[in-house]
Amino acid sequence: MGPVVLIGSFIRNSLTSASDRDIGTILNAYGSRCGFTRTQDSPQQYGINANAQSTSVPLPVAVAIIAKNEAHNLPRCLASVRGWVSEIVVVLNDTTDASEAIAREAGAAVHHRPWQGYRDTKNAAVDLTHQPWVLALDADEEVSVALRAAIADFMRRPDLDSFGGARFRRKVWFIDRWITHGDWYPDLNLRLFHRDRARWGGDDFVHEKIECRGGVAQLRGDLHHYSFPTLAAHVAKINPFAELFVRAQQARGKRFSVVAAVTRPAWRFFRAYVVRRGFLDGFPGLYIAWATAFGAFVRYSRLYEAEQRQEPPH
Repeated sequence: MGPVVLIGSFIRNSLTSASDRDIGTILNAYGSRCGFTRTQDSPQQYGINANAQSTSVPLPVAVAIIAKNEAHNLPRCLASVRGWVSEIVVVLNDTTDASEAIAREAGAAVHHRPWQGYRDTKNAAVDLTHQPWVLALDADEEVSVALRAAIADFMRRPDLDSFGGARFRRKVWFIDRWITHGDWYPDLNLRLFHRDRARWGGDDFVHEKIECRGGVAQLRGDLHHYSFPTLAAHVAKINPFAELFVRAQQARGKRFSVVAAVTRPAWRFFRAYVVRRGFLDGFPGLYIAWATAFGAFVRYSRLYEAEQRQEPPH
């Protein structure tokens, strides 16, 4: 028995009041070690009307996607929305692969725009849509069958006009499983919104978010996210996000703090692995907790470097 399993066993045994749901979650997390295969999401398991999946009339929803060289991801994303939405808009920037051809083949309207940052580029994509409701997706995301049915049910609500948007969970596939605990799940995202009642807000760097007027519903079903096809792909993103963190901190006038550099990474690990039960995701859960902590340490270290770096004496 490896150290990861021993750690997980110790924490699980300390949860003396575990419910049947907790036990089921544990079995799911470690089922792959015993050769079991997990089933995919279905509308029925979420209590969603299964008949909502098949409709001959597309919903009054436009899908808005921004992308750069995403030919390897776009087919899956576009296939998950084709046929049941009224419009698909893909905005490309500095793209040199086959993304445009793939998008047009799927019936999408393709536009080329210069990069303006996440927030402004996403707003530009929304402005190019013509439907009353917008579903904002990234190229590495996929609308699950259950989420598709939940969106259809939501659009049929008699009180639809009282809502400005709807949020739902996002679930990441990492290494060998869906991650269903820790800092990566449930990761609620507001992605479906009325175009006249919402805009992308937040800062100019990486923390863009939808700001909307009116009620916000929470839908069942998950948005599937294939953000890291390999572990190396995750490691490669640590430094670019650290660069954005440094720029955002400098824009806010924030300075390096050794206390934050020490305590934030420690808290991020404890929160991800223990508080949010990342240990239930096996070794990938342990990696995510450590990598999240290390990423936080790199961000603050980069901020220190930006403030203190000097050229060596000659």
